[in-house]
Amino acid sequence: MSAPVTEDLLIVGAGGFARETAQAVRDVAAADVARGRAPRWRLAGHLDDDPALHGREVDGVPVPGGCELVHELPAARVVVCVGSPRDYAVRARLVGRLGLPLDRYATVVHPTAAVSGSSAVGPGSVLLAHCVLTAGVRVGSHVAVMPQVVLTHEDEVSDFATLASGVRLGGGVRVGRGAYVGAGALVREYAAIGAWSLTGMGSTVLADVPAGEVWAGSPARLLRPAGATALAELARDAGGSGGALCGPTGDAAVPAGAPAHGTEEGTGPNGRRPETRMESPVV
Repeated sequence: MSAPVTEDLLIVGAGGFARETAQAVRDVAAADVARGRAPRWRLAGHLDDDPALHGREVDGVPVPGGCELVHELPAARVVVCVGSPRDYAVRARLVGRLGLPLDRYATVVHPTAAVSGSSAVGPGSVLLAHCVLTAGVRVGSHVAVMPQVVLTHEDEVSDFATLASGVRLGGGVRVGRGAYVGAGALVREYAAIGAWSLTGMGSTVLADVPAGEVWAGSPARLLRPAGATALAELARDAGGSGGALCGPTGDAAVPAGAPAHGTEEGTGPNGRRPETRMESPVV
């Protein structure tokens, strides 16, 4: 059997989530070395559309340029680490814009995460420190799972969803495509969180959350429709180009052990915040 080869890894984004992922990659490398094997990845850099970051370093990792550089480094694996409760559809837009094949994407699982052998995590997804996937859990592609999230038996989390720190899902919960579940939210067993919905921080979800709505409170109740960018993705999905509105991912998952929010400052030259930035998580 040939020895493992260390691969270059590019992190698209340079905000808080991207920095957390970079640290997780360092921790994975340290764990690999401690086990006497070659590090899985070498951090090749952050890619960010904010020109003010180009040529600088973020936590010691270079930012050589914008995200289109992924096409100039075809041998590097990629993970897209952007998003915000104000625009949690940005990760899906950026992945679509890059147009990379699925096998270019890495899956980053922090070494302290507990992922059962019966669970699976798709390409481009990130599981940060002390996450738990108990039994038969399926996590789709490009999913962000923040620290200390607990996913219990038969939970299904669809592509582009975000589970913020400390989320707890009861058994059999279905999180729809692109949904954002806020920090500390508790979701009752067998509930459905609709596609491109947002569940507020600290909410207790006792009933299904419909697609494209913002719910918050204890128990969680409807506050308002989701933002324009999330509703645009929902409409695109309903048109047949984006998959299920709520339920498991349509992309094939890979084993979790397989070889993947920012600052308020910084706008692009047109005065708009670049897509590869991430804001503070608020409802």
